[in-house]
Parts: sequence; structure tokens; C-alpha cells
Amino acid sequence: MHADESVHADKFGTLLETGSYTYDPAEYHGPTLYYLTLLPAFLQGAARYAEIDEVTLRSVPAVLGVALVAAHMGARAWLGTPAAVVAALFAAISPAMVFYSRYYIHETPLVLWSFGTLLAACRYLHKPGAVPALLAGVCVGLAHATKETAPIALGSMFLALALTLVADRRSGPAVAKLRSVVRGRDVLLALLAAVLVSSLLFSSFLGHPRGVVDSLRAYGIYLERAGAASWHFHPWDYYLRLLIHFPASGTPFWTEGLIVLLAAVGGAAGWTAKGLSGADTRVLRFLGLYTLLMLGAYSAIPYKTPWCLLGFLHGMILLAGAGAVAVLRAARGVATKALVAILLAAATAHLGFQAFSGSFRFAADPRNPYVYAHTGTDVFEIVGRVKQLARAHPDGASLPLQIISRENLWPLPWYLREFTHVSWWNGVSEEARSAPVVVVTPDVEAALVRKLYDLPPPGERELYMSIFERPVELRPGVELRGYATKTLWDELQELEAGP
Repeated sequence: MHADESVHADKFGTLLETGSYTYDPAEYHGPTLYYLTLLPAFLQGAARYAEIDEVTLRSVPAVLGVALVAAHMGARAWLGTPAAVVAALFAAISPAMVFYSRYYIHETPLVLWSFGTLLAACRYLHKPGAVPALLAGVCVGLAHATKETAPIALGSMFLALALTLVADRRSGPAVAKLRSVVRGRDVLLALLAAVLVSSLLFSSFLGHPRGVVDSLRAYGIYLERAGAASWHFHPWDYYLRLLIHFPASGTPFWTEGLIVLLAAVGGAAGWTAKGLSGADTRVLRFLGLYTLLMLGAYSAIPYKTPWCLLGFLHGMILLAGAGAVAVLRAARGVATKALVAILLAAATAHLGFQAFSGSFRFAADPRNPYVYAHTGTDVFEIVGRVKQLARAHPDGASLPLQIISRENLWPLPWYLREFTHVSWWNGVSEEARSAPVVVVTPDVEAALVRKLYDLPPPGERELYMSIFERPVELRPGVELRGYATKTLWDELQELEAGP
């Protein structure tokens, strides 16, 4: 589990056990993800935080990721069926889309609600009515209640629509038609639906009304954070470099360049109308502007994390569907078409190979472009040894355990959720009694040694044994060292030796 996933898991655990959620405008994002997780927890029969597992949590973004793929069929009316099918395929095998659709974070739900807003809006313009207006409002409300970056997607939509209308101004009737199609009562219905959905979620279904105010106050906090110095600061081309090529030895050739290239073709086709059939060129122009605005906004913000690219990557995927169709239809002659089809199929297969490799073989490997400060597999050895010691201790899962570090040690609290007597310290307390098992980071180890061996008078010192046979890291650069009393360590050795 990534540290962020485990933090969200902890927030969900509070909702699961108390039935209420308190939105924090400074951290953790919106409540939609947590409320959706109540369903798999209910199906699993879990009522306590310790009873849920990774499947409980990750099933939510996984199901929503599958729903996102299926939703592309709703774009057939304005992309054309072939382009919609290709876009669905790209969404299903994009390495980034696949990798983060198995992360318990808010990005996949946000992309789904944003796409739902686009689909509903396009449906409304094709056939105005209360139903598509209501669906658009619900999706906007869900997006707002999912993550504070929702206004980037929603704002980009409105600005892209305005720019599309300006570009089409010479045709005149297009603008007039839009004004005659959009009815004020439907706009009001959509706004009411958005406000109602968002308010119910942020207020914990009216149990915490202040959450609605905090949802607005959060934007000031996040604007301040976006400009504050952070190790998450990256150059403007960070996202493009992740997509175009991420150099790493001993791994697949990481690139989603096929999608980026075809997106450029699809965007250009919206202006030239070449190689298209069944696609609405005005929608393609809108999608091109929308994607560029999203890319520009996220690139301009210094604070960057790789999962944030999903929003504009999905715009690229929609354009890439049209681009692939345009390239095939632009090819002249059977042999040329066959060659182009083979090249596209090979590049598409390479995307699928990357998606599989990134989500399995390199799932926690820093050589994966989408692995970002991820927990290493040493965590299983760390937690496994603590569980072995608990079995040897008479109190079992109530074994007193001290964790001492100035580092952020998430997701360790998630992996130790079954233990009921874990205490967390940011420094060594010389007054507190030492637990039978102590886990520390190297920066506080000297203080721990002084407490255990220098301060106690002779005859009162208890010997502690190292519990790890080799250096272990929670994640790259965060080493953990563990110690257990010799009494408990001997008990473990006897238990493992057997009768």
C-alpha cells in the first residue's frame, strides 16, 4: 500500500466504525471515495477497520476504472463508434490508467465524474431535457466532493467551450443554436443537483454541516500549498516526460507516446476534418482545447504528483481514438492500410505489455514511471517479524509496540492495524517505559541506545536483540531498525524450533 492509500484507508476506517465523516480542508480530499467504499465493506461483512483489507479498498477504484472504460460507448454519437471503441481500448490498457485504477486514491473517480459530465453535456446538446441536465449536475457534484482539483477539469470544460464557440463564430448560427438549446430551467436543475450531491457528502449527510463551508475554504489552503516549496515540486514538462519516455534500465521501454501522438492527430483532424467519419469535428475541437487547457494548468502548477496526469491523459485518449481512425482512413491502398494497422496493433500491444509489467512485476519498483515514493516490499518482512513476535508474546495482538521516528511512516499504521497497543513517538522519551518491541529509524537509534544501556543502573538493563537479519526499508531512503527484548526473542526462537 502506498502511504497515501493507507491514510485514506484510515479515514475510511473512521467512517466505517463511527458512521460519520468529518471533512478536513487541509488534507485527505473529499468524501466520495470513502462513502463508496462502504458497499464493498458491507458485502465483505466488515464492521471494523481491522476487518478490511486491500481488496475492500482497491475494489472501488478498480470497478470505477472498468466503468470508465465502458462509459466510452456513450461517446459513440459524437466520436463515432470506431473511435469510441479504440478510445475504450486505450483507456483499458494505458499503463497510467491501469496502474492508478488499482490505487485507493481519488484520481480514477475524479476522471470518471469528469467524463460523465462531458457525456451528459453532449447528450443534452444533442437532445435537451431534464435527465441529461440532472446527470450532468450529479456528476459535477460528485467531482467536487471527490477532490479539490475538480475545478481545473470543470473550468477547462467551460473555457474550452467558450473558445470553441469563438473559433466557430464565423458560422454564426452555431452560437445562436447553442443559446436556443440550453434552457434556463435545465441549468438551474443541474446546479441544484450539483449543490445537493456535494453538500450531502461534505456534510456527512447533514451530520456535519460545517463540512460544506470547509469544502469552499479548502481552495485557499490548496492554492497556498501549490505555491509553497515542496519536494513534490517538478519542472513544467514533468508529466510530458512521464508519458513520452521514462528511461530506466532492466525494464520495458516505458512510453505512452502512441496515445500522445494519436491525440495530436485527432486534435488536428477536428480542425481539418480529414480522415474522419461519424465524428463531430466541433466536439473534437472542444476536446483538443479542453485537453490542452488541462495539460497547461497542471504543468503550470509547481506541485506535481504523477497520478494528477490522469485527467488530461483521458482527454488525450478520447482524441487518440479519433486519431487512430483518421490515420487508418488516410492510408491509401490495401498494403499501406495493412502496414499502418500492423504498426498500430504492435504499439497498442506494447501499451498492454507495459500496463501488465507496471502493475505486477514493477508494481513497487522506482524504475516504474508511476511509482512515486512507494512502499517497498520490505514492509512484508517488517510486519511479518512483528507478527511472529506477537505470537510468541502472551498478550498476542495486544503486544506493546513502540514506533519512534521523525519520518512519515505511513503505511505502517495500516499494516499494524490489528495491534491494539501501538504507541507512536517522534523522539525517544527517557521517562516512558520501553516496550518489548521497538521499531526506530536510524536518526533516533543513538538516543534509544542511551536510554536502554546508559541510563539504567547496572543490573536493571534489559538486553535487546535486533529482529531483522538485514537492512530493511519502508520505502527508498527510509530504513527501519527493530529490537525486541532478549526474553521475547528467546521465546520466538523456541516457538519456531518447535517441540
